Amino acid sequence: MAITNFVPELWSAAVQVGFEKELIYSQPTVANRDYEGTLTQMGDTVHVTSIGAPTIRTYDKTTDITIEDLSDSDTAIIVNQGKYWAFRVNDVDKAQAAGNFQSPAMDLAGAGIKDALDQYVASLYYAGADAANKVGRLTVWNGADFFKPNTGQVTAYDALAALKAKLDAQSVPSSGRYAILDAGTGGALAHDSRLLSAATSGSDQTLRNGIIGRVLGFDVMVSNNAPLVGGAGADQNDRVICAGVRSAVSVAQQLLETEALRSELRFADIVRGLSVYGGKVMMPKGIATATITMAAGVAA
Repeated sequence: MAITNFVPELWSAAVQVGFEKELIYSQPTVANRDYEGTLTQMGDTVHVTSIGAPTIRTYDKTTDITIEDLSDSDTAIIVNQGKYWAFRVNDVDKAQAAGNFQSPAMDLAGAGIKDALDQYVASLYYAGADAANKVGRLTVWNGADFFKPNTGQVTAYDALAALKAKLDAQSVPSSGRYAILDAGTGGALAHDSRLLSAATSGSDQTLRNGIIGRVLGFDVMVSNNAPLVGGAGADQNDRVICAGVRSAVSVAQQLLETEALRSELRFADIVRGLSVYGGKVMMPKGIATATITMAAGVAA
């Protein structure tokens, strides 16, 4: 099919490019790329070797010390996800359209690939978190008086506090902690005066995509890619929120090919690209999750 939208009756030099989602889960400050390595095709595996901690023993000057062999374990990040894009630019369309619409199309294709990666990484948290770190289902109040939720409901701030408690119980380092909320929970939190100002948090710099503030030691971000629980249970439409540290989740991604070529069957250019990627929760105790259902009410 020809790109007829770019043959306007009234020629225009402007090409409208759609909005791109902010990339949250897959940005390097949230999911590390430490083991990305060199990837050549779908099915590649990145092997990560972990060393077990040595035993801490009580010293007695009259007793020989115990020397042990360190244990190691291998964790595999399997690069088994692949996405591609390809489009045709007919010579006639190119001649009749004002401006260059091939480059914006390529930009949108790249944004789509990155967004697919972001959604994939977002899906890893709910299944990958340690069982002890799963808060469970929370009903977040988003009513006119956000400080007074009804029985069985919590504020968005309370939800963050529950995630913090889970990470604290696992002795997860406090430095570099982040929390990623869905849009509804983020909106409820934005009305809470406990969402600290830049002056209070000590920085007025946006360090990460989507950041809305710093609360309870978290850089709090909002993402439209927050996944649904899914399945057939009562919570199937709940959104999953999460918190953690960068070392807990690893991503390996490689854009293998981007190429332009002439079509054999038409007077046209073909532009196509391929990306493969994979990811894994490397430290299940380093992330915490909760599932959120929003209570009825109108935000103040």
